[in-house]
Amino acid sequence: DFKLELWTAAKREDVYNAFATPAGHIFFNSGLFAALESEEELAGIIGHEIAHVTARHANERASRGSFSNVGVQVAAVLLGGGNQGATYTAYEALQAGAALGIMLPFSRSQESEADVIGLEYMAKAGFDPRESVPLWQNMGQEAEEAPAEFLSTHPSSETRIDQLVGQFGKTLKIYNEAKQAGKTPSCSM
Repeated sequence: DFKLELWTAAKREDVYNAFATPAGHIFFNSGLFAALESEEELAGIIGHEIAHVTARHANERASRGSFSNVGVQVAAVLLGGGNQGATYTAYEALQAGAALGIMLPFSRSQESEADVIGLEYMAKAGFDPRESVPLWQNMGQEAEEAPAEFLSTHPSSETRIDQLVGQFGKTLKIYNEAKQAGKTPSCSM
């Protein structure tokens, strides 16, 4: 059970983003529609966000974040040796290291997983999975100066496209089966 909502706050109109909550609500920043050129691309985004919900990514992130934070706190106390300043410095350094070495790669892994699952959902609904390529090309063009991939929560558009193209053998079969079963989706943008 999913609920799609358009996030229409005026300051969000220039943001190209969508997100899903653990409860299954999917929000679109209204600016995202500037990057979409077809209903297939919209289906790609919806499939991706539904995949985050069905894969329980928000819950995984919360668990991993709590575990990581406890580990960082314990290590900082041990490294600080009872000195409050040294403990604080160790905590800040360890927190940055955990973000770069654990949390960001984990987040990128979840994004890649949602891309693949979402591609399958898209194909099952009768949308051509090959249309995911223009979606990520457009998103890459619309994104302002993106940070280096290792500093980002998301894979680069190029990485995403490569991973999705690698799934076409499987998802084109799913798409063809959906078309043979009479799936002819249509939505208006």
